Amino acid sequence: MTAGATSRTTLHRTVPHEARATAASLRNVSFAYKNAPETVHDVSLSVASGECVVLCGPSGSGKTTLVRVINGLAGSYCKGTTEGVVTLGECDATDLEQWERAERVGSVFQDPSSQFFSSQLAGEVAFTCENLGYDHERVVAATDQAISAFSLDSLRKIPNDSLSSGQKQKVAIASALGPRPQLLAMDEPSSNLDEEAAVHLGRTLARLKAEGLSMVIAEHRLAYLMDVADRFLLVRDGRIEQELSRTDVFAAPDDLRMSWGLRAPRRTARPKLPHPNESATKLSDATEPPALEIRGLRAAYRSNRIFEDVSLTVEAGQIVALTGKNGAGKTTLARILGGLKKARAGSIRVHGRTCSYRDLRRRVWFGPNDVKAEFFTPSVKEEAMLLVKPDETHKNRARGILHDLDLWELREQHPATLSGGQKQRLSIACGLMSDRTVLVFDEPTSGLDALNMEVVAGALETAAREGRAIIVVTHDNEFIGRCCTHIFELE
Repeated sequence: MTAGATSRTTLHRTVPHEARATAASLRNVSFAYKNAPETVHDVSLSVASGECVVLCGPSGSGKTTLVRVINGLAGSYCKGTTEGVVTLGECDATDLEQWERAERVGSVFQDPSSQFFSSQLAGEVAFTCENLGYDHERVVAATDQAISAFSLDSLRKIPNDSLSSGQKQKVAIASALGPRPQLLAMDEPSSNLDEEAAVHLGRTLARLKAEGLSMVIAEHRLAYLMDVADRFLLVRDGRIEQELSRTDVFAAPDDLRMSWGLRAPRRTARPKLPHPNESATKLSDATEPPALEIRGLRAAYRSNRIFEDVSLTVEAGQIVALTGKNGAGKTTLARILGGLKKARAGSIRVHGRTCSYRDLRRRVWFGPNDVKAEFFTPSVKEEAMLLVKPDETHKNRARGILHDLDLWELREQHPATLSGGQKQRLSIACGLMSDRTVLVFDEPTSGLDALNMEVVAGALETAAREGRAIIVVTHDNEFIGRCCTHIFELE
């Protein structure tokens, strides 16, 4: 189904407004991960049938943990201690078997690939229904409906590991809807979606809500939800600090909204910035040769073309936004530049030197979108210092970068204990600590609230002024307008 089109696909029974019951509730709930301080403190909330509640607020405030409390991952898969009462419908959640809870609550994680079990799209969407013991006819019907709702038919037989990050996000949502749950618990479902796909997601969620589906969505990106959300709960330091209406969010001055950690409630237009091949605008006074030259690059997966004849010149001091629709090949191009994937044709020069893909690994920093597999040490501080000499100069530089990215207070924490936004900032810190003069980041603002988006933008501007060339794969128009000097759209 294309954005704006109507569909006869119905995934849920329509529930009259006057008959709405409670879909989920938390009463005085607290949660502490194993061997860690308490993350959620004495939270009470109720979600009605057919209601959409958005959990918003700064990165690391406890939004993801609240989603995990609702879907049952907190205390089971994520070891820890829960206090208080969680109910789903009329049932105490502790009285439900795990499979019963999974049938009632569909889950979409911040990192969609972390919830995949099948190698192909159709198998992934079918997996949840199969795991719940549905008969074959019911599995096929539910799978077809979910795939159709997200316009994924053309990708049925494509391996999941070859999908773009945005396509993976759609697969995760379709998979969660397969069993027709009563409640959908989502952790930043738009983080990897382009603007058009986010709008489509908002329309799909609005339709599902009208059919009676309840939703709890942890999210920083609000514009696509403004016609869907009934309430916004501002979460800070593990507590619900304030309840906001749509009117409250729309009316809030920018400085107040940013202090809440909220992104713009209205769609942000794509800034009109020059193509990097057409303008020498940059933030430093570095001179020739160009930091990066790409000529005639072509990439494919087996016999399927991803992109071809891509040429691009990036000067030191430029911050180039690499944009394009989901599936256009942005991450593929970024991985080629980082020496993690071979191009089928074309050449890449770094500071005038033609590089093999092995050379690129040593000369270009690549920061992936999926940062969970990037970290190797037991603390934030050690991770930032991993690739440099442990001398005073580098220690002082690490201290400054961690302060700039609001990570210094977390310097002794294990990277695995960080929130999604904190992990993104640590990944950026590692790139800034490296000796590479060309930095490539894949969706570095996914998982970032408004304040931390500003923090990251400022850190990249500083790096550009130092003479580095920076390419950022992004759908984030707010971020592009804040710090990028050029746009290169991959079509």
